[in-house]
Amino acid sequence: MESRARRPQMMRGRASPFDEHEKPENLAATRRRIIGYFAREKFFVGGIFAAIVAAIGFDLAVPALQSRAIDVIAGQSSEPFFPVLWLMLGCSVLAGCLGFVRDVLSARIGQRLIGRLRAELFSKIVNLPVGYIDRHSHGDLMSRMTNDIDNISNTVSMALPTLFSGVLTIAGTVSVMLWFSWQLTLVACTTIVLTAVSVSLLAGPVRRATRVRQELLGALNGKAEETISSYRTVVAYGQQARMGEEFERVSDQLTHSGVKAETLAGILNPVMNAVSNAGLILIVACGAAFALKGMITVGVIAAFLRYARQFSRPINELAVVWGQLQTAIAGAERVFAILDEASEDGSGRDLRLESSAGIEFKGVTFGYDPKKPVIRDFSLSVPAGGTVALVGATGSGKTTIANLLLRFYDPQQGEIRVGGQNIAEVSRESLRRQMAIVLQDTVLFAGSIRENLSYAREGAGPEDLWHAVRLARCDDLIEMLPGKMDAKITSGGTLSAGERQLLSIARGFVADPRILILDEATSSVDTRTEKAVQEAIREVMSNRTSIVIAHRLSTIRDADLIVVMDAGRIVEQGTHAELMARGGRYRELYDMQFAGLDT
Repeated sequence: MESRARRPQMMRGRASPFDEHEKPENLAATRRRIIGYFAREKFFVGGIFAAIVAAIGFDLAVPALQSRAIDVIAGQSSEPFFPVLWLMLGCSVLAGCLGFVRDVLSARIGQRLIGRLRAELFSKIVNLPVGYIDRHSHGDLMSRMTNDIDNISNTVSMALPTLFSGVLTIAGTVSVMLWFSWQLTLVACTTIVLTAVSVSLLAGPVRRATRVRQELLGALNGKAEETISSYRTVVAYGQQARMGEEFERVSDQLTHSGVKAETLAGILNPVMNAVSNAGLILIVACGAAFALKGMITVGVIAAFLRYARQFSRPINELAVVWGQLQTAIAGAERVFAILDEASEDGSGRDLRLESSAGIEFKGVTFGYDPKKPVIRDFSLSVPAGGTVALVGATGSGKTTIANLLLRFYDPQQGEIRVGGQNIAEVSRESLRRQMAIVLQDTVLFAGSIRENLSYAREGAGPEDLWHAVRLARCDDLIEMLPGKMDAKITSGGTLSAGERQLLSIARGFVADPRILILDEATSSVDTRTEKAVQEAIREVMSNRTSIVIAHRLSTIRDADLIVVMDAGRIVEQGTHAELMARGGRYRELYDMQFAGLDT
């Protein structure tokens, strides 16, 4: 009775012992860490265990009381009938109430655990090195935050209580059955052998069919995601019918595979029912023989029939729960793998820039894969308050220079100095406080415009925000929005790519940095707006050390120094006029661009 209300939840989704479950690699170590989280919830764990033990006790008492009632009816006992009946009712009600208490405590401990894990995981993720995030799939990180932690929570709130309950129910039922009749207990246990044989015969075919179904489901989801994410391209080339046919082909394969898997898995219940019924028939037959010999009473036979059902149910549930535990522990391993990663190193002294914010690269060599350098023996001096533009073909290493300057990565060789100080010896936090970066890929967070602009500098007042938006030439845009500074920004909002980029530029201006990095900051705005923004950028860059990464060479003609990069090396440097007169790589890029060719 106690576990009856629990079964529909646990078995939801037609779970079976044959479903594919991810296997943990280090079961013992992960299990110890999970137990460590439970140790913080001793009160709830103790309450759950006490509720389970008490509920099982009352559950086991009901068939025994039923046996006594039947013996009274059959005239084999002279005790009062109705007191036994009231005891049966009381035990049933108490078992149900204790089952409810167990469910509530299980849900509470599950949610507390999932909340703590998610908080720890998110705190770790936002403090990981940029290199770790770059090397790992963002979808995989999100899956660990959601799916893996949900699996752990579901196991805590459903599978673990069911596991405890199942083990104790089996142990208690066998003990009571042995107390009634050890001979009939041996007969009842034959159903376990029949069940094990049936499961072993069905396991292989069902597992293979389930694996194929899961692979096809992944392919179908991938096809749907690809079509939706590339919908504009699909429509632009009129390929809706083709994509529909491909989706339908995979869907048909999944349908056939699903039917096969469900059919094979569906055989389990009829087989288990047949085995269970055969066991009951065997108990009745042998019990009748024992009763005729005076070894047991009719009430004992009735009790054994109840106990036999009560005995077989947890065996089936435990098979399902074991698979869920394997999946949950494997998910916990993935979560713990991130928690065990080293956070970004925050050590080092504060970077203090008095009057000079000059930048110097000395023999810097770096590769995201150390065996494949993308920056080779790079040396460059950016004078304080000067503007240096980096140009070159895609993949020449321009953006990597910005990544190194911000210490998203550290070079394998050489050093970078800011204000005469080696940035490898200063803390990343103090270094980044002196810088602002405006990227080509605009990033705006869900929230108001005010919140997005204030993201660059805590304590920025309204005057600072409005000054920045005027410089970025987006004050008219904000004035037209309902709510102005309090207008909400959403991923699917009405702001164009150019408008979002102007807000990103304004956020960089709010930071009021000593060093400004612009990575193709005006790529999404129109030519007229770009000209106005470039004037504002020149105003902002005055008295600031600036590094500009540009593909549009017209935007960096006034730079103090233009550096031409190729394959991670500097191939040319000088002013616009000097490089044009030299007729080298820069002149070639410039002529190609203004001839309308792709650079």
